[in-house]
Amino acid sequence: MDYPRRYNYVSRLSDFRKPLPDGETTVQRLVHALHTTRTGYKRMPGFDPSIDNIEYYRAQQTVDCDEVFPRIYIGDGITAKNKPYLQRIGITHVLNAAEGKKFGMVNTDANYYKDTTIKYLGLRMLDLPSTDIAQFFFTAAAFIEDAVQSGGRVYVHCVQGVSRSATCVIAYLMIKKGMLATDAIRTVRLSRDIHPNEGFLRQLATLDNQLRRQRL
Repeated sequence: MDYPRRYNYVSRLSDFRKPLPDGETTVQRLVHALHTTRTGYKRMPGFDPSIDNIEYYRAQQTVDCDEVFPRIYIGDGITAKNKPYLQRIGITHVLNAAEGKKFGMVNTDANYYKDTTIKYLGLRMLDLPSTDIAQFFFTAAAFIEDAVQSGGRVYVHCVQGVSRSATCVIAYLMIKKGMLATDAIRTVRLSRDIHPNEGFLRQLATLDNQLRRQRL
């Protein structure tokens, strides 16, 4: 019997069972944070609202993008393919949280951006409550942090920019910025109308409880 290893395992198990001062984070608590936070109006990044031009206005209709935290943007898959726009707003990193060719995925990869200096990370996930998005939390957080710390800007997207991509950014704010899940959800929701599915919220609640215990 490896006693030190056994001790460490028991110690970690004990940490996992530590009671949290404000109780366990639950899906219901996260849903409440989501539904009680109203998304405010923000102008589209890269467009000057003072310009009165029909072509300029039409160009805005093809873009779906919001800056949800300094240097972090969330948007849809169509905008992810608009390389001139991404370059215009200074995007240096793209995180595709729905990489793939099937329905409900965005068919881009590193080769799509090879004619730019954009760094790319693709995560293959379906927007289903049963999807294990938690396996990508720390990978996504590290990629986003690399963009921010290097002085760049990261565009995080899925198909609509409301569930998979939003969940990745929320996890980043929790892991790298030390935010509670409720605060991270409110931060993103204030700038974009997001709707992570219930399974993703459940996994964010689990992450929140793990991080909170580590900080006790």
